Amino acid sequence: MSFSIAGKTAIVTGGANGIGLAIGRHFADAGVNVMFADIDEKRLIEELGDQAEDSNISYFAGDLREKLTIANLLSATLDAFDQVDILINGARQVIPSDPLDTDDDSVRTLLNQNLMPALRLSQVVAKRMIKQSGDDNDSPAGSIINLSSIAARRTHPDLMAYSVSTAALDQMTRSLAVALAPSRIRVNSIALGSVMSASLQSTLKENRDFRDDIEKHTPLARIASPTELTETAQFLASDASGFITGQILTIDGGRTLLDPVAAPAH
Repeated sequence: MSFSIAGKTAIVTGGANGIGLAIGRHFADAGVNVMFADIDEKRLIEELGDQAEDSNISYFAGDLREKLTIANLLSATLDAFDQVDILINGARQVIPSDPLDTDDDSVRTLLNQNLMPALRLSQVVAKRMIKQSGDDNDSPAGSIINLSSIAARRTHPDLMAYSVSTAALDQMTRSLAVALAPSRIRVNSIALGSVMSASLQSTLKENRDFRDDIEKHTPLARIASPTELTETAQFLASDASGFITGQILTIDGGRTLLDPVAAPAH
């Protein structure tokens, strides 16, 4: 079975930096038409402005917490490439939270940031995938891949809101996988350990000891590069994973093999 995804069209959210940018670039190099989506228009232009002249790269700036923005993203993708076959829900935010602070609204904030845009975009993209597949009952109709975190199943009090949002994302993955299976759309998640995302890079600048703490609690003793996830995303997007759906694939350097409660799950 081939890992090829050439000729397909993908939407990648969180595409202006870090993991989303790495996946989008890898897909583009693999022959995929890629729509990079992010709220940070300036960063999109900096990273992709010159390349966007290429026939298989485009970008879209907007706040995906807004339903109209989601509809506009899909319309822009169809205008540019006529179809959508792959969705990477890669936009994520990590903020600290205090579980005992009754005024802390971080759970609501991160559900609105990390869960709801992924759900709404998955719904509208899935409908498009179903429509464009027509009466072809043999070929795959599409693949949706959510970027989640091992924080969904680990306990770190300061990351309660993030953990709740990623746990919800994992359950959304399973639920959509079952709902969309009859339409030949597969839905999976990649649960990340410590990967050098934009947010982690910012955290490490503020706390130099944090890197040592992460590496101490990771059997492979390092932080992953965003490029190390790209081949996994390609596998899940390709027909090679055609019988895989509703799965949470963990990439964490072995972190979840250990179980210290206070270890960072970022």
